[in-house]
Amino acid sequence: MLQIYKVAFFGHRFINNVFKVENLLKEQILKLLSEKSYVEFLVGRNGDFDQCVSSSVISVKKSYRDDNSSLILVLPYLTAEFLNNKESFSKYYDEIEITCSDKYVHPKAAFKIRNRQMVDRADLVICYVEKNEGGARQTVRYATEQGKMVINLAEKDIE
Repeated sequence: MLQIYKVAFFGHRFINNVFKVENLLKEQILKLLSEKSYVEFLVGRNGDFDQCVSSSVISVKKSYRDDNSSLILVLPYLTAEFLNNKESFSKYYDEIEITCSDKYVHPKAAFKIRNRQMVDRADLVICYVEKNEGGARQTVRYATEQGKMVINLAEKDIE
């Protein structure tokens, strides 16, 4: 039976040194693809870190192997950007999921619901969190409380 290893990513909307963060991500992604039989990479689309994750996963899949993983975009709700660009999104991501279909849920609450669902599914959480406040920090705190393994790339030497 195929063992699916799930990795969720969370980080700040703005990152000062995108190239260094991408290099750290590529190192982690390469390690996962070489050690695990199949990996699902769960990512959002809400800032610099998410874009770094997606581009890093695609880059490593192209250069190393692309037969044992999926890049899954997890949206908190249907966005106009997605609805207007479904074809482009479908070409870029292997799968797209919408977690909160209840139209009466406030957008900020939908993000929290989405993030917790991603953590609950994950075997590993990889993040880039420098600040002690914000949604990414809250999500990482939740992951730690759930006993998830967390790798914070902001704590690694990226100089």
